Amino acid sequence: MDRLDVTDATWTRVSPKYIWPELIGYLVSGLVFAAVTAFLWFFGQWWGYAITAVVVVVTIVVAAFTPRRVRAIGYQLRDDDLLLRKGIMFVRFVAVPYGRMQLIDINRGPVVRALGLSDLKFVTAAAASAVTIPGVPAEDAERLRDRLVELAESRRAGL
Repeated sequence: MDRLDVTDATWTRVSPKYIWPELIGYLVSGLVFAAVTAFLWFFGQWWGYAITAVVVVVTIVVAAFTPRRVRAIGYQLRDDDLLLRKGIMFVRFVAVPYGRMQLIDINRGPVVRALGLSDLKFVTAAAASAVTIPGVPAEDAERLRDRLVELAESRRAGL
């Protein structure tokens, strides 16, 4: 079996605007966790302040790496499958064969929709496969979904 060769491939990147929904999500989560840990201050112990400081520092570090992490997300349409790449330090490649695609769903949350973006979610025969391409411009998402549905139907029909 040949190894997956991804070095010479050209990747389609997600929109750079996708940084904002990611940043907003991390900052809101960090604020909520920091607020929860602030209740520990009432005990008057030093560890209450330390836990809040750790939450704030972790939130800042995660937010600082968000632009690079978003730039690392990419996908490519190959002959027999869709290949998705995510991650910086721990890079993950997921290949979804066109013939296994059962449903391609377009999701638009409020922040993502305000930026004109969409998330494409793929449902396959495997229950554990949760493949999502985030941050695709809305008009590109429609075209990509239609193209992938066409490819999936042709592969399932054996053409």
